[in-house]
Amino acid sequence: MSVLPADHPPVAYGRVGLLLVNLGTPASTEVGDVRAYLKEFLSDRRVVELPQILWQIVLRAFVLRTRPQATAANYARIWTPEGSPLATITRDQAAAMQGAFPGVTVDWAMRYGSPSIPERLAALKAAGCDRILIAPLYPQYSNATTGTVNAQVFETLSAMRWQPALRTMPPYHDDPAYIDALAASVRAGVAALPSEPQLILASFHGMPRRTLEQGDPYHCQCQKTARLLGEQLDLPLRISFQSRLGRAEWLKPYTDATLSKLPGEGITRIAVVSPGFSADNLETLDEIDREGREIFAEAGGTDFAYLPCLNADDGGVAMLRALLARELAGWVSPA
Repeated sequence: MSVLPADHPPVAYGRVGLLLVNLGTPASTEVGDVRAYLKEFLSDRRVVELPQILWQIVLRAFVLRTRPQATAANYARIWTPEGSPLATITRDQAAAMQGAFPGVTVDWAMRYGSPSIPERLAALKAAGCDRILIAPLYPQYSNATTGTVNAQVFETLSAMRWQPALRTMPPYHDDPAYIDALAASVRAGVAALPSEPQLILASFHGMPRRTLEQGDPYHCQCQKTARLLGEQLDLPLRISFQSRLGRAEWLKPYTDATLSKLPGEGITRIAVVSPGFSADNLETLDEIDREGREIFAEAGGTDFAYLPCLNADDGGVAMLRALLARELAGWVSPA
């Protein structure tokens, strides 16, 4: 690093920043906090691709008057003493990267809620980071996930006079490091079960079908992740999509419908994995492990297991470090 003249204004520069980003979470399980979170989330034009004038009327007049109460109750079931599982796991993932790359300042943010992307980018810039890698923690690319993270980053940088150099981590849906870590996690989870499942169900977050028709690669990348995972396992694997909203057609097959019909096919022992998430969250811990379990049992299923995401476990951390090392190449070297 060059030496500044004695009369130069104080300035921090010369460091590399790494910002891990995940979806977001309300600040608490209070209805008001959940409403504020849902308002920010559902007002994102990349999440809800409907005419905004009409959608904002529906959102404010109906959705935000009814949905926060039910969603708050769902969050209350998974909340921990440390807070939201998604936030605490993302924080732990960032902590696991500290010291992994010399000269790199590691931070984390949520696309919706706190800590926010603008807040943490400003903190990295103030710490002297003039090169920053943005790492959206979504294995598969979607306009509503990776796309909106990058969009907010670009918008934030557009207001900066001295903009840092920027890299964004691409989706890693078919990266061997990810598939290997995922397969190892599933094998370990299955081995710990009292009986071997007849089927692995890979349940991904759903998206409206029109997103596929408009060119979003998400559906194809989910299919490839599931195919590659299935090739490494000794058990049959199927794919499904969860979390529909509204009356439009979404990506199929639907997870709830799949869980309802499997026992009728003679499949009463299953394990469910969520390869579209890097960290467990409301969808995995409540929608799958509670609602999905109930649906499967009511249909005649006898053995239901939810296998956790990679989270901040050793395999997940090693995989993430390998991906980040590749994206930081040329800027820094691993420790």
